[in-house]
Amino acid sequence: MGLKSFLAKPFAAFISRKVNKESLDAINFQEKIFHELIAKAKQTIFGKEHHFENINSYEDFKKLVPVRDYEGLKNYIDIALEGKENVLWPGKPLYWSKTSGTTSGVKYIPITKDSIPYHINSARNSLLCYIAETGNADFVDGKLIFLSGSPALENKNGIPVGRLSGIVNHHIPQYLRKNQMPSFQTNCIDDWEEKVDKIVEETADQNMTLISGIPPWVQMYFDKLTAQTGKKIKDIFPNFNLFAYGGVNFEPYRTKLEQSIGKKVDTIETYPASEGFIAFQNSQKEKGLLLLTNNGMFYEFIPAEEFFDEKPTRISLKDVELNINYALILNTNAGLFGYNIGDTIKFISLNPFKILVTGRIKHFISAFGEHVIGEEVEQALMKVSNEENVEVIEFTVAPQVSPNDGLPYHEWFVEFGKMPNDIEKFALQVDEILQQKNIYYKDLIDGNILQTLVIRVMKKNSFIDYMKSEGKLGGQNKVPRLSNDRKIAYKLKEYIL
Repeated sequence: MGLKSFLAKPFAAFISRKVNKESLDAINFQEKIFHELIAKAKQTIFGKEHHFENINSYEDFKKLVPVRDYEGLKNYIDIALEGKENVLWPGKPLYWSKTSGTTSGVKYIPITKDSIPYHINSARNSLLCYIAETGNADFVDGKLIFLSGSPALENKNGIPVGRLSGIVNHHIPQYLRKNQMPSFQTNCIDDWEEKVDKIVEETADQNMTLISGIPPWVQMYFDKLTAQTGKKIKDIFPNFNLFAYGGVNFEPYRTKLEQSIGKKVDTIETYPASEGFIAFQNSQKEKGLLLLTNNGMFYEFIPAEEFFDEKPTRISLKDVELNINYALILNTNAGLFGYNIGDTIKFISLNPFKILVTGRIKHFISAFGEHVIGEEVEQALMKVSNEENVEVIEFTVAPQVSPNDGLPYHEWFVEFGKMPNDIEKFALQVDEILQQKNIYYKDLIDGNILQTLVIRVMKKNSFIDYMKSEGKLGGQNKVPRLSNDRKIAYKLKEYIL
């Protein structure tokens, strides 16, 4: 055991106790944060225009502050981007996090002096909770890698601008700097394929112990390592035992990643966003992510099925219920109020508050009123794939409203690592599970409004090639699971096998 891992254990025990204690007093923390946010933003342009001086309760807040997405707040953000102070939050942002969202174009999300510590400490705490529970701390003595965006920052009117992962890279504690891979120069490479090739070159002979990143791009890294060495990852990195990830559901990628590694490793799921660090997996023994309720954010929730109604139900944490799909609304110490982050979650525990991320509020199929969501399609595909020993690399689904022949259907574009023996039988099995999960979809099938789903088998690396053609290869970019139109479907046609 090295000095770092030795010292990490008592610190991990302290932080884990603190995290668990806070989680059991979540409602009080949320109430406190709510009043702190209102008080601090009272004299901002946003606060004055929304009469924060008249807000004394959450009920007051709901009357004065509507729910908005990025576009709804863009006029305030544009003013702040010009360099004006006290727009959404006192002073100026410390950084602008530049994102290319899946539901809108380029977005600039403020990160402030008040919010940045929560981004850094939450990532750290997810690892410390793992150490406290398992006793496994050896990974801090080895090399650590996060496959992320470039740490090279631009400048907008005196404020640094970059990807969240690149911004966070500048705040990695000094004691971990020597462990961090790849080099700063390699991390700054923009072309993702060139960058991964260079990372392989730098890391292939290193003692990698923790690897972190979005699963499909980690898979690309593993594939290149194996192609170069002819070995499984466990033989290249014998001390690699911990994989941290976020941004997408891991299950569709698990089988392929574990096959590439050659053994099972512990995993930690995190839920970071430019808007704030929302949750992380604090236990290897229990399902779900611990909602971080003392993290500079006040949460609101709207039942997803009501989200597009004129007057949807809008509640705070104290009124949430188990197993209801909610749109997540944020109010943050970076100055975002009534902000629809675009994600949907559901609670699987209320003491402490634990969640699962179920999809995107705009990523669903409801061409006929079925409102099929990401969680349902992922679970249906994974259940049948596991039963039939089928390997799925990547997939997306779109409605086919006007086929040349027959009834409309849901069109699934699937890249397989290991194909089903009978693709039509496989499709029917997936459809049957989807019907069990979504009664509206079942009614449409039974009522001969829709025919059962159709699977298009995709060429090898088709989704990588598609993302590359869109300029979205690597980093934090993800293939949307669902679309309610055929924009992506039209572009994927050329990749069908």
